Amino acid sequence: RTGRNALRPLLFTGGMFMDFDWEYLLTLAGNRDFWAASLLVAWLSTLTWLIGSFLGLFVALARTTGPAWLKQVAGTYIWFFRSLPLLVLLIFVYNLPQALPGLQPILSNPFWAGLIALVISETAYLAEIHRGGLLAVERGQHEAARALGIKPFGKYRHIVVPQAIRVALPALGNQFITIVKLTSLVSVISLAEVLLVGQRLYTRNFLVIETLAAVSCYYVLIVTVFGYLLGKFEKRLDVSLRTSGEISPATLVNKASGLSGSQRKVGQEVVVELKSIKKSFGSKVVLNHIDLQVRAGEVVSIIGPSGSGKTTLIRTVNTLQDIDSGYIEFNGKSWIGNSGRYTVAKNFYDEVTHIGMVFQSFNLFPHMSVLENVTFGPRYHGFGSPDEIRENAMHNLEKMGMAAHASKYPHQLSGGQKQRVAIARALAMKPKVMLFDEPTSALDPELVGEVLQAIELLAAEGMTMIIVTHEMRFARRISDRIIMMENGSIVADKTVAEIDQDPKDSRIRRFMSNAEGSHAAA
Repeated sequence: RTGRNALRPLLFTGGMFMDFDWEYLLTLAGNRDFWAASLLVAWLSTLTWLIGSFLGLFVALARTTGPAWLKQVAGTYIWFFRSLPLLVLLIFVYNLPQALPGLQPILSNPFWAGLIALVISETAYLAEIHRGGLLAVERGQHEAARALGIKPFGKYRHIVVPQAIRVALPALGNQFITIVKLTSLVSVISLAEVLLVGQRLYTRNFLVIETLAAVSCYYVLIVTVFGYLLGKFEKRLDVSLRTSGEISPATLVNKASGLSGSQRKVGQEVVVELKSIKKSFGSKVVLNHIDLQVRAGEVVSIIGPSGSGKTTLIRTVNTLQDIDSGYIEFNGKSWIGNSGRYTVAKNFYDEVTHIGMVFQSFNLFPHMSVLENVTFGPRYHGFGSPDEIRENAMHNLEKMGMAAHASKYPHQLSGGQKQRVAIARALAMKPKVMLFDEPTSALDPELVGEVLQAIELLAAEGMTMIIVTHEMRFARRISDRIIMMENGSIVADKTVAEIDQDPKDSRIRRFMSNAEGSHAAA
């Protein structure tokens, strides 16, 4: 074979030899119609993905956080349009002007008809991807936002959705590739996309295999380009890939001077008061008519065996746990109550900023730097100018020995460092009382000391604190009062001096001695 035929190797298909025209295939690389169709596919796919992702997020939010009727509507939408074949939807939308002539100007255009049909269909799939991302955000992130007084819209905008999108992005990118391939179905309504251009060519020259090979190459090119761009975007959002060095040497400043509880100045003003608080989970009574007063400047430690109701009690103070009956007052005003219906103060989101909360598992916002974590609450509430907020944040980070790590992200910190940042975040809100829910329980033993030292510093400065802890020696050293809970009830409410005067076989003495022995053995 010579000339053009020399470039045409023999392929065996179905027992017959056929010629593959490589030269023709190469000419299609510069075909203007194919390039125009490729740009059309890219534009149609991008619009479908962006609009569908935006709408899908709202459908996912409706299904996960909305009222029951809205969840049902969102669920029905997803069920119906995931069940309906896209080809049927395309034809239906394109012919809809026959029933609704007013839609003729829009739907008579194959591009807009195809876009609308694709968006309606893909929103259902993208919504489920977003729902997976939303469900992947830890519950602690929601609780941390509420503890900072962040309203639901702000919580989802600044905390939940950014994290959910980062989790869902790989699946969202994969769905974009699916959309690119689905655009080939739009040829059914005569939109000149890549496949239709190819069909028009091979119906004229009968070079079906060569033309479809070119169609495949154009689709692969589109997917490759956008896959690369989505990969870059995914890496940009992945905070685990971000690294930052220290700003300056980090040491705890103004360390606690070891002031004992008896040396602290406790005021007469009652900051938090719980009255006959009751809470049950099913038939299990977790809080059984709890009464408790905490005065200004007082440090109250709550101890007791696991399951005694300690954590549930402290979480009722800032509404992270509701109550079945009783009342809670904060700063001498009605705060939370349930006399047949659970209610909180109307100005809850403003007043809860005065109640700092430090969690067992830190609950730092992973997509924010250390400094951003500490400044987020004050910025959201407008507690001063940006410079004032930053200065206050750095002051609190310095107090916790974490100023040098201000530009780092939570994944770069040890457990003890994370907890000290969490304390600084709570302090940045300038609270009147601090709640500590077993702040050292998630830490390795060698990291416990640095967190306890930070809490002692706050005690020395006169901060009002309620601390749930298993650290008995720490509780003895820092507390004005130690409360022991068992089976949902307060079985002891005493000062350290009063505990020391109890018989050695008293319940609280035995519990504290056993707990101290366990920690010593560990």
